[in-house]
Order: sequence, then structure tokens, then C-alpha cells
Amino acid sequence: MKPAESKSNRLRQIEALLIEHPEGLTQAEIARRLGVNRSTIHRNIPDLDAPIYEDQGRLFIDRKGYLIDVRFTLHEALSVHLAARLLATVLDRQNPHAAAALRKLSIALESRAPHVSRHLARSADQIDEEVQWQDPNYLHILETLTYAWAEGRKAAIWYRKDETDPVRQFSFAPYYIEPSAVGRSTYAFGLREPPNELRTFKIERIYRAELLTETYTIPEDFDAGKLLTNAWGIWYTDEKPIEVVLKFGRRVAQRVGETRWHRTEQVTEQEDGSLLWRAWIAEPQEMMPWLRGWGADVEVIEPKEIRTSLQMEVNRLATLYGVDHHE
Repeated sequence: MKPAESKSNRLRQIEALLIEHPEGLTQAEIARRLGVNRSTIHRNIPDLDAPIYEDQGRLFIDRKGYLIDVRFTLHEALSVHLAARLLATVLDRQNPHAAAALRKLSIALESRAPHVSRHLARSADQIDEEVQWQDPNYLHILETLTYAWAEGRKAAIWYRKDETDPVRQFSFAPYYIEPSAVGRSTYAFGLREPPNELRTFKIERIYRAELLTETYTIPEDFDAGKLLTNAWGIWYTDEKPIEVVLKFGRRVAQRVGETRWHRTEQVTEQEDGSLLWRAWIAEPQEMMPWLRGWGADVEVIEPKEIRTSLQMEVNRLATLYGVDHHE
């Protein structure tokens, strides 16, 4: 192997070692692992492209500033763009990280697909627009939880459910972070201590978050996809899911049939052109905003509790708008 090739390979090995060891390594430890002299490592360190820093004689990679080398095909790049655009339309807060990712894709595609490149750049600008809610505290908390999740380190969080609830401080080990179109919010799933149980927290309700030195390991049997299999959004339960049966009128039947609303749904077209829709939902209450959106074009057949809840709401609306129930 030529000297230049040997050095290039060694630089990659040093970078890989530091990535694998978040606790840091000394130059002597790196030299021993690679089978070279410590002086060789000392000469090579300044040539690393990765963000390296030294603390108390140990070398670390700055994981917050470390760039992930990813190569996309044209169609993969467009998929990332669509995902970022969907995120921007669902969430109401600025996300400079999503904008930065789109700008990098825009630059990468400038010569290969200039029309797509320009659209990516415009999308990044739209995400950064001032009309978006600027919430630096939310962004800091999201970054802290993301870093905790990536590094397997617990975080201390201060959380309050609503204005009547006191702020509570506890340790949290993030297992998963999920955006939700319902409420335009982001949720973190993980282990809360105390009571040492799996919990879900709305990130917008976290007032403060600090990274801790204590580490954790996500259980091998934790599966976020399985956990949310029957969820309408992010609400899950250990209980058996509830069957929801809806009847959609002819006026919206085509629109309903164009979209798969839930992974367990079954749709049957009726003779009169209406649709009978059924699915097994963990917490049907989470569907209420979606059901309200269809108005009188949907009738809840089951469960009885949701049907009764909507009947009571119709009565309240009639009273609010001065509608005579018996007309």
C-alpha cells in the first residue's frame, strides 16, 4: 500500500474509532488499536476532517457538529424533500435543520437537476419564513432529546400537562420521537423515572431539558411501529383495540376511498353508493377532530361512546347557533 493510501485509510480508522467510543480515547489508545506509533497518530490528528477536540488528554468527536456522509439518487432526494415539506406543513414552528438539509440537497442537485434544485431551495426559504412560529426553546429541547436519543444518554426534563398542573421534573430516556398531524405537535416516547415506566410526552409542553451523563439502553423488544400499530396518531394502549365503524355518504365516498386512513381499515361500498368503513383503533377519542371534519357526511355506527359524544356535541352546536332541534 502506498504511504498516501495508508494515511488515508488510517484517518478513516481513527474517525471510526472515535465514533465508536463516545467516552473518548487517548492518542496512545488509538495508536495501540491501530498498531502504529503514538507519534504517527499525533501527526495525523490535524489532518482529520471530522470535528475533533481534546479534553483532559482524551480525544472526542463533536457529535453535534459531525457531518453524516449520505449519497442520494434523484428519486431518494425528492423523497427527502417531500418528507421535509410534509413536516413543514404539519408543524407550526420553524425548523432550521430541515431547511439546512433541503439547501444541501439543492446544492448537490444543482448540476444534475436544476429545476428540482431551485424548488428545494425555495422550500428551504419557506420553512425559514418569519410567518412560521419562532420558538428557540422548543428547538433547543428537541435538539437535546435528539442528542440524548442518539447517544443513549438520559435527560432531565421539566414538564407540565396544562396550566393547572404544576411543573414536574424527572429523568427521561428517549426511545423514539414522532411527529403528529393531530395538533401539529411532536412527541417523545421513552422511560420516565420515576415511576420507571414507558411514557409519552408532548415536546411542546416540556419547559426545560438538560442532558445527563447517565446512560441507558433501549430494550431489544421495544418496537415503535408495533406500539403504534392501532394508534390513530400517537395514543396507544395495552388494552384490546376498539372497533370503529363509520358510514360515509355518497358525496364524500370517492374522497374517502382515495386515501388509506389507517393500517387496519376495511372499506365496503354499499348499494346506495355510501361506504362502510371499519378499523380497530387503540384510542378512538383521538379520531374526534378527523370525524368532526366530515360533518354530516359521516355517521358513527360504533362505538356507542363516540356516537353519543357526537350527538351531545350536535346539541351544543344547535344551541350555540340558535338552531331549533325540531325544525
